[in-house]
Amino acid sequence: MGKYENDVKRLLTLIGGKENIQAVSHCMTRMRFVLVNPEKADEKAIQELKSVKGTFTQAGQYQVIIGNDVAVFYNEFTEYAGIEGVSKENVKEAAKSNQNMLQKIMGVLGEIFAPLIPALVCGGLILGFRNIIGEINFFNNGTQSLSDISTFWAGVYNFLWLIGEAVFHLLPVGIVWSITKKMGTTQILGIILGLTLVSPQLLNGFSVSSTPAAEIPVWDFGFTTVQMIGYQGQVIAAMMAGFVLVYLEKFLKKHCPEVISMIVVPFCALVPSVIIAHTIVGPIGWKIGDVIGNVVYAGLTSKFRLVFAAVFGFFYAPLVMTGLHHMTNAIDSQMLATPAKSTILWPMIALSNIAQGSSVLAMSVLQRKNERAQQINVPSCISCYLGVTEPALFGVNVKYGFPLICGMIGSSCAAMISIGFGIEALSIGVGGLPGILSIKPEYYLLFLLAMAVAVAVPFMLTLIVGKMRLSKEELCGKNGEEKEEKELKAILDGSVVPLEEVPDEVFSRKIMGDGVAIEPSSAVVCAPADGEITVAMEETGHACGMKLKNGLEILIHVGIDTVSMGGDGFELLVKEGDMVKNGTPLIRFDKEKIKAAGHPCTTMLIVTEEGSAVEISMHTGMEAEAGKTTVVSWS
Repeated sequence: MGKYENDVKRLLTLIGGKENIQAVSHCMTRMRFVLVNPEKADEKAIQELKSVKGTFTQAGQYQVIIGNDVAVFYNEFTEYAGIEGVSKENVKEAAKSNQNMLQKIMGVLGEIFAPLIPALVCGGLILGFRNIIGEINFFNNGTQSLSDISTFWAGVYNFLWLIGEAVFHLLPVGIVWSITKKMGTTQILGIILGLTLVSPQLLNGFSVSSTPAAEIPVWDFGFTTVQMIGYQGQVIAAMMAGFVLVYLEKFLKKHCPEVISMIVVPFCALVPSVIIAHTIVGPIGWKIGDVIGNVVYAGLTSKFRLVFAAVFGFFYAPLVMTGLHHMTNAIDSQMLATPAKSTILWPMIALSNIAQGSSVLAMSVLQRKNERAQQINVPSCISCYLGVTEPALFGVNVKYGFPLICGMIGSSCAAMISIGFGIEALSIGVGGLPGILSIKPEYYLLFLLAMAVAVAVPFMLTLIVGKMRLSKEELCGKNGEEKEEKELKAILDGSVVPLEEVPDEVFSRKIMGDGVAIEPSSAVVCAPADGEITVAMEETGHACGMKLKNGLEILIHVGIDTVSMGGDGFELLVKEGDMVKNGTPLIRFDKEKIKAAGHPCTTMLIVTEEGSAVEISMHTGMEAEAGKTTVVSWS
């Protein structure tokens, strides 16, 4: 039996069956489905599955959050469903059929930047650490930093720049590589193109603005000159160059004879791409990047900057849910490429992470007695405070609605403080509470103030609204009221015997299902568990069927061949559709009449459908008391 067999079976049904699955894959924590008809997925029922932490739809994919054990769940699911899993890339391709043009563009942008995020985060942490040891004057009355008074820490400060420079100055290499990887073309050609954009032969892109035009080196071709400018830190120029290479290579592969493609395609794709990059798209991309960065910077430094900040802070979390937030990576990177080498946009993003995490923290306090909710709240809150908001957004805040709004309000307030005081970051990628490591040291205290607002406002608002909006069940959980049945009690007083000993082959050969039999000493059949009456033999009164909440179905049959008695000696006490509890009387019968008709009184309890039960065990060879003695159990 599989570890998640029950939930796997239920999920396949609730998601619309095998025929509704176009593609399926998984990532670190989530099952990723592309559904033929997303409306067929019963979202509420799926979220109630024990192994499911939440669901959401993004970029045309229906995603089911499982957690760290998702790989095991995925393997069991694909095996049971008879579906061959595909790669995440194939799932994304299939999902495009469910996306509009804007979603497709944002999806491509997100996929280009996603592989770069670990490097950006690492680089941001390193630069933040360099800030602490080399930029903050802790010593000698605030005149010297740790690196100023220690040879060791001065060495560390200088050494770490090796990594920081590789991340941020050589970013175009990573961007062009990621584009070629995403588009399925030759990645080494992308790396080489990226290297030509940041070659040490060129004037460093960060030095261009401070270098007089007459001193900028050029390539002189006689009839024209081309400035030898590097594109360190440039995002848009690198993206444009990458797409030139990709589409040139695809065009050549399509039209070039295969026998010479190995020679012709790389040369005729790379060389023109490098020329176009440095003469056309590079300068154009540089200008576009400058315009975008300047527009955003103008908005954030204008007399309306507080309004701009309030709007940005309020809507950033919804941007994350749509994938549009990936555009801010390009804007941030572009702002870092300006002479100021800093961004006033990133601090607001870090504050938005904190605000949404604070809403989840409040939900965790409100639902501290709800064990199931806490399984989602706690890890989501930690993740959010570390800068990854999707689990919190989709697993908690969007689910309840008001925590999302409370977080957005807190983010808006904190953003106004950030912009109002002109807080700047030296790098991007480090969000949430660690985001302070990317902040310029002179703004640490002000950023701490903004962080305090991002924590307090959403937390208090969510607590207040949650106490009014959440039901007792949402606050405290179901407290065992709907605890899954794990056993069936005896339906009669008497001796419990194995089904194989019943003198009727239909039962003894378990044709209808496995179970137990009871030689009764009492004459009233009782319900063995809580459930619904699904079958009631009203004409004969000798049998009935039940269904439990976990889907397990049972049949109760009094006597052997007693259907021939036509109901004489039987009284059916329930009807189809009745909800009964363990011990509820179901059938009253006359043992003497059954014996007089020549039939044994042996009464069978048969499991006809296992539902979500696994490893069912039958307990026989004992005297049972109706409603109290366990005769069937399962895990």
